[in-house]
Amino acid sequence: MQPFAQMPSETKRAIRYILTDIDDTLTVEGRLVGEAFQAMEQLQRAGLKVIPITGRPAGWCDHIARMWPVDALVGENGAFFFHYDHARKKMVRRYVKNASERQKDRRALNRIKTAILRQIPGAAVASDQPFRLADLAIDFCEDVPALPSDQIDQIVRCFQDAGAQAKISSIHVNGWFGRYDKLSMTRMLFRELFQVVLEDVNPTALFIGDSPNDAPMFAFFEHSVGVANVRNYIDRISSPPRWVTQKEGGLGFAEMARILLS
Repeated sequence: MQPFAQMPSETKRAIRYILTDIDDTLTVEGRLVGEAFQAMEQLQRAGLKVIPITGRPAGWCDHIARMWPVDALVGENGAFFFHYDHARKKMVRRYVKNASERQKDRRALNRIKTAILRQIPGAAVASDQPFRLADLAIDFCEDVPALPSDQIDQIVRCFQDAGAQAKISSIHVNGWFGRYDKLSMTRMLFRELFQVVLEDVNPTALFIGDSPNDAPMFAFFEHSVGVANVRNYIDRISSPPRWVTQKEGGLGFAEMARILLS
């Protein structure tokens, strides 16, 4: 990984899309910092499109689409994208699965939840679970004492043994049924909302993240960036980012935006 400050000027000038994880990429110790929020606003005012790509739930994403300086966002690790059309005062919601399919998945996920809580002491259902539509989030350090890595791996196996996908973020293990992820829904978002093919605009896009569930994005984007705390998970990330900031979390995101806009 190279220091982000060394990104060539001609590369910086070409960037038109900023895709960003949220937890521990825009936040510091669980809180959205003012520097990161201001950086998103500055990027948007400069004409760049700002698009969070997150594992956070639908309920949060509805608020973010309406209230944050963003152009759209992908939520629940690729289960949907939301876009708020301010001119028409209308929320656009695009899901991978319909409501009946999600209800069927929920019943199966509830069985997995019961097994995880029985087998792994200290694991808990994430506090944002009531606002989720498509996945199950198991907390391993956000609102519970941090679990050791072998227990995190055991949570992943519980999902996989039941035929579900499982991804590790910086705070949760997220599980769902279906062969989608952050990258597949990002492709759909660009195609349906911006009317472009993601591969075609890859040279003008930048993705910034911090954790193992960002690996598909790090692998795909030519200009992939990790905030400094990505080093905490580097042994779990199959495709590490090309660039890295000096600062961690939201302060690293603000550092990236400042350098990019310079």
